[in-house]
Amino acid sequence: MFRILVVDDDKNTRMLMKAVLEAENYSVSTAENGEEALAVMDVTHVDLVVLDVMMPKMDGYEFTRTLRQSDNNLPILMVSARQLPADKKRGFLVGTDDYMTKPIDEEEMLLRIKALLRRARIASERRITIGNVVLDYDALTVSRGEETQALPQKEFLLLYKLLSYPGKIFTRIQLMDEIWGADSETGWETVTVHIGRLRKRFEGWMEFEIVSVRGLGYKAVKHV
Repeated sequence: MFRILVVDDDKNTRMLMKAVLEAENYSVSTAENGEEALAVMDVTHVDLVVLDVMMPKMDGYEFTRTLRQSDNNLPILMVSARQLPADKKRGFLVGTDDYMTKPIDEEEMLLRIKALLRRARIASERRITIGNVVLDYDALTVSRGEETQALPQKEFLLLYKLLSYPGKIFTRIQLMDEIWGADSETGWETVTVHIGRLRKRFEGWMEFEIVSVRGLGYKAVKHV
């Protein structure tokens, strides 16, 4: 069970978030400010932090900066009444992973938390599991049961990127910059070629597929 730390100086907000998260079967700890949150983390394992910005003693910016300076990559979702672009920019500059403005939509918050936890698990395990299919980042392999395919690096990275964000549309240019590098002299057509190779390689694998989105790019769709 994932444990989430809710950090907010408003008691009613803490209680509301705690109730919402516990209804989704998360374990929840709470703290009134950044200093108290650090103390909680000293004695309790935490998988993700939902963090207010404006708090006494240590605010959300300083808390986030402290974690990142100590190489702690714990997922952080900032939730703040501060809505100016400059406030959000500051949050991302100090190291938050996501930013929502109050009043929050509870369903959206839960979806964002699930996404952050999934990405954190993928980053730490360097593996993606889709039904019986396992992508192993370190080995550059895709396995299903007794069958294992070792992919060329670019093909694997392309598939891994798409399956890390199922349903998200990536343009060819985005994929080129991510996989081949922004300075690559290779044309975007090479993405199309690699997508074709991946489709042929995994033809008949029902767990996932790569879908073309006309005029936009590609997305991965999971079927399990």
